[in-house]
Amino acid sequence: MCANVKYGIWNAREPEMSAVNALVGGGYAPLAAMVLASRGIRDCGQAHQYLDCDAPLPDPFLMTDMDLAAGRVGLAMSRGEKIAVFGDYDVDGITATCLLTDFLRRHGADCVSYIPGRLEEGYGLNPIAIRQLSSEGVKLIVTVDCGITAVAEAELCRELGIDLVITDHHECKQTLPRAAAVVDPHRPDGGYPHKNLSGVGVAFKLAAALCGDQEAVLKEYTDMVCLGTVADVMPIQGENRVFVSRGLKSLAHTKRPGIAALMVESGCAPESVSASSIGFMLAPRINAAGRMGKIDLAVELFLTDDPVRAAELARQLCDLNRQRQAIESEIYRQAVAMLPPGRPPEAIVLADESWHQGVVGIVASRIAEEYACPAFLICLDGEHGKASSRSHGGFNLFSSLTALAPLLESYGGHELAAGFTISRANIPEFRRRICSLAAGFYSDDTPRTSLDVDCAIEADLLTIPNIESLSVLEPCGNGCPKPVLMMKNLTIDRISMVGGGRHMRLRLRSGRHIVNAIYFSANPQTVSIQPGDVVDVAFTPQINEFRGERSVQMNVLDIRPSCAAECSPETSGYRALLEDRLTAAIAASLLPERATLAMVWRYLASSSEAAIQESPICLCRKIVRWAGKPLSLGQMMTCLDIFRDVGLIDLQRQHKYISIHLTPGSGKADLTESQTMQRLLRAKES
Repeated sequence: MCANVKYGIWNAREPEMSAVNALVGGGYAPLAAMVLASRGIRDCGQAHQYLDCDAPLPDPFLMTDMDLAAGRVGLAMSRGEKIAVFGDYDVDGITATCLLTDFLRRHGADCVSYIPGRLEEGYGLNPIAIRQLSSEGVKLIVTVDCGITAVAEAELCRELGIDLVITDHHECKQTLPRAAAVVDPHRPDGGYPHKNLSGVGVAFKLAAALCGDQEAVLKEYTDMVCLGTVADVMPIQGENRVFVSRGLKSLAHTKRPGIAALMVESGCAPESVSASSIGFMLAPRINAAGRMGKIDLAVELFLTDDPVRAAELARQLCDLNRQRQAIESEIYRQAVAMLPPGRPPEAIVLADESWHQGVVGIVASRIAEEYACPAFLICLDGEHGKASSRSHGGFNLFSSLTALAPLLESYGGHELAAGFTISRANIPEFRRRICSLAAGFYSDDTPRTSLDVDCAIEADLLTIPNIESLSVLEPCGNGCPKPVLMMKNLTIDRISMVGGGRHMRLRLRSGRHIVNAIYFSANPQTVSIQPGDVVDVAFTPQINEFRGERSVQMNVLDIRPSCAAECSPETSGYRALLEDRLTAAIAASLLPERATLAMVWRYLASSSEAAIQESPICLCRKIVRWAGKPLSLGQMMTCLDIFRDVGLIDLQRQHKYISIHLTPGSGKADLTESQTMQRLLRAKES
């Protein structure tokens, strides 16, 4: 089988050679030039703009209402009014809260911070928090990373005599809250040049506006801005590129005891900290505080000046993260068990009373990736539920929730991640309608899991100097991803297991060239490879250092069978067959010739496995490689349906795989008796 092929389609770009030559002529190494050209960069000027980490930062006052926000906060400071910085419980919200709180206190403000309890209060401004802050004498609330949809809460602030300044970076609804200022780069009446700031990025802009010296504020808080920007998966482009580049340098020599202690406790080496290590090592531990209802631990970690206390807080956060992982695994197991068998769903909507509100978002993300569709997990409490959702394949969650707003009590978020509250009674209708929206978005039945590949290369380009040259792309992340390359027709020479049998090391050959590779969380059985196989490999290149020796290594992202002929993922005709939308032209293109039927059958009959379990695209590639003849995914699925109709095989859809059993004594049948064949013939003649 080929059960662990991760991506149904590899979108491999082809760089224009004129652009490659121009970049090489400007001083870029050949491999770096190919990657840049594949991303549409044609000359050194465009390359500099794309990679620039030292661009000047735009004036904060270019952001709509920034003058009003700075004016009202400055007035509160001069009057000695009590200010509350109101944030969110994720890394972006925590860093935004701590940045602005620390800045205001350093400049003499009477300032407190408030982050709502995720489990007790939920996301954003809420009446409980507003009334509590009012009772404590707060005269001004400044939101960070939240507030843009708080229309009713803004009215409550007005009733209680509290002024409200909103700073946020989430999508705006049609009606903005009535506040002293509403600062959000997504405002439709705004002209700020960089829309994709994080919440902490907007909070930094407010601090810079108050200070009047943007460079000084960035120097002081660039580590926090970097953490929030990366953790919230903002594009590392434009202004964010400056934040992250400078922030990583600051993190390598951080002066904050809490961050230093967390890096030590999590095993994140300061000298090699990167966007990846933030995303995989630091951010989950900071997030654990909010997810597990201990948000004060993370806030104190960023604000403490005591190294001993910082070390204790870091240990507690790491312990919380381990607890979170255990809960996540159990919720994932329960959620998968609730899924119906058969074809992959258009969208997944699941609900349960026992799920942990702080953890379901991670599980939704994992399920969306695994099942290649949007996922909505709802934590039920009585007659209501709070949901976390994650997108897949470009499906816009915020606009979809907006379309279904009459079914919801409240909602917020953005394209890729969103949350909402819903009545238990409305969940079935929500499930039906969100699946309908998703079905309309995914216009055909081609694989939804795709991998963007910068370019295909030959083995002679995999040299240490060429790979070192790719460092010009750093910092890498969303918007400027690590280079993904592919090589075709590699022969597997050797396979060995490392890391206690969890990871696979490969020795690959291309002509006279030998390349070593590592494939994490994989083994020969799940990937269905063995020595002698000829494969295509998608990978990120890296330099491996072992016992003082440096060598080139592939970090494998996916492996698929090499094809001797064209293997098209096209299935629009097959989808028309399934949905009874056949036309004469579609039927004619889909109707398999006798030779095609024979090719597919002979491959199935030649298998030594009792049952074939494959992703459809992987099976199609294997048939093409075996036969040396072209085949489309839609044609293959049609052939399988014909064989099933006449009893030659037992065919089942299992998530994104198909399972095929040859029936005992199969081998002869009249294929014209197949219902699928008859439908195609009738449609062709109509």
